[in-house]
Amino acid sequence: MKQSMTFIPTLRAVPSDAEIKSHQLLLRAGFIKQIASGIYSYLPLAKRALDNIENIVREEMEKAGAAELLLPALQPAELWQESGRWHTYGDELMRLHDRHDRHFALGPTHEEVITSIVKDAVQSYKRLPLTLFQIQTKYRDEKRPRFGLLRGREFIMKDAYSFHTSHESLDEVYQKMHVAYTNIFKRCGLNFRSVLADSGAIGGKDTQEFMVLSEIGEDTIAYSDQSDYAANIEMADVCQVYEKPDVAEKELKKIKTPGQKTIVDVSEFLSVKPSEVIKSLVMLADEEPVMVLVRGDHEVNDIKVKNALNAKMVEFAEEEKTKELLKCSFGSIGPIQIPSEMKIIADHAVGAMVNAVCGANEDEHHYINVVPGRDFAVDEYADLRFIQEGDPSPDGKGTIRFARGIEVGHIFKLGTKYSEAMSAGFLDENGKPHPYIMGCYGIGVSRTLTAVAEQFNDERGLIWPVNIAPYDVHLIPINMKDSEQASCAEQLYDELQAEYDVLFDDRNERAGVKFNDSDLIGLPVRVTVGKRASEGIVEVKVRKTGEMLEVHRGDLSATLQNIFKALSV
Repeated sequence: MKQSMTFIPTLRAVPSDAEIKSHQLLLRAGFIKQIASGIYSYLPLAKRALDNIENIVREEMEKAGAAELLLPALQPAELWQESGRWHTYGDELMRLHDRHDRHFALGPTHEEVITSIVKDAVQSYKRLPLTLFQIQTKYRDEKRPRFGLLRGREFIMKDAYSFHTSHESLDEVYQKMHVAYTNIFKRCGLNFRSVLADSGAIGGKDTQEFMVLSEIGEDTIAYSDQSDYAANIEMADVCQVYEKPDVAEKELKKIKTPGQKTIVDVSEFLSVKPSEVIKSLVMLADEEPVMVLVRGDHEVNDIKVKNALNAKMVEFAEEEKTKELLKCSFGSIGPIQIPSEMKIIADHAVGAMVNAVCGANEDEHHYINVVPGRDFAVDEYADLRFIQEGDPSPDGKGTIRFARGIEVGHIFKLGTKYSEAMSAGFLDENGKPHPYIMGCYGIGVSRTLTAVAEQFNDERGLIWPVNIAPYDVHLIPINMKDSEQASCAEQLYDELQAEYDVLFDDRNERAGVKFNDSDLIGLPVRVTVGKRASEGIVEVKVRKTGEMLEVHRGDLSATLQNIFKALSV
């Protein structure tokens, strides 16, 4: 492609609203253009890179036995109502209606649609297992879109769905997908980890995320410093064993704590450690109030609370709701003498506390010398807190460390969540009906583009891995008005296109502008035709390493082959 014939609107200044490196560089290098908050156009360079990622995805998905289709983005509300997600998915679901006042959603995912299609076409066990996938634009009404393509309201995603007669069959395909995802992200050149995860609004159990390691990642990965264990912090089990201290239990007392609202305030006021204070929070589990207790130096993990209660939705109660229930503000909540219908669940660490401090359900008052079991009853103890750095690794090997990650892929074992809700299933060899056992497998294609840009750049611009670079070679004649340079460049353009995708900078621009744009765009190899064109000598530069070589035209093909072989390792 001749650069004068394509559209690459590079920018010199860093856009003021671009917070992270990948967002800045994709805008500056002319890959994307913002249309509205969280909505971007993919310009020619980005489209080519996305096509390369999609081709890798297609190849690996087909190796895993999945067939590609394309589903509608506009989905009737009836399907979501049938699955039960129309009201539970949340505000991220973009809802709309047509001129006949029929309600629809712009698809953030396609479990309902694909289940409906397979339900109508596959009734026999002989047609299973079946795995189908698509690559399509998805829509989610993010409250705060940020970081460019990393969290947008419109994005490109690969989603796959598998249908099975048994859990053993699902396990087999799930493992194939794990292998396929590993291959995909390796081929994209990414530094990533596979981690245990929560299924979120999709539902199901046994899920894993594929996380690209990055300091700007929105997720925290908890990993062992002595094994392969890794999990999203939301899902990392706390396996610490707590023992009660061998001390005498003191008499319960209520004291005034004027102006003391936070754990830090209360602990400093009473000269105790935060670990000696019981943190009490009111949460709504499927709209029913529950009191959740953790130690003052720990943080409540709402995902674990949801799982412990087997709830569909869990959220922290607003202060107004808390006052209605307990007649006090947030800073004074406690488990003693609460309404009898309010369930109390507590983290295991709370059960080992003696002579602790907690709120008295009276503003600016707290209890001291609190003993769980003596002064209040706990309905259930469970692992309810976020794991912390330094905690024992759940697999018993080493201790936990943290890293940041960008989620680019997620695989789920859905089970029968959707098939039972939508009465979708098959007849076995005896003619007996069963619901499909399902799996779901997603990759953020546009997110992967961002993750690559975030991992591969320097102070001059982007550095694309060879497998997904929009072009292989950037061919630059320094002066197109020089007939020998122009002629040599045109000949090389014709020759190189037989083996490589070539971007030919035929613009009448200064050499400095061309070189700056070339570094910014970040193609793997630059071939420069300059003053030695008359001698048949060109300059070759490797973007990743900065290595520069002067090469005779007759040796250029062999030189490029060696360079690309080395870059592909």
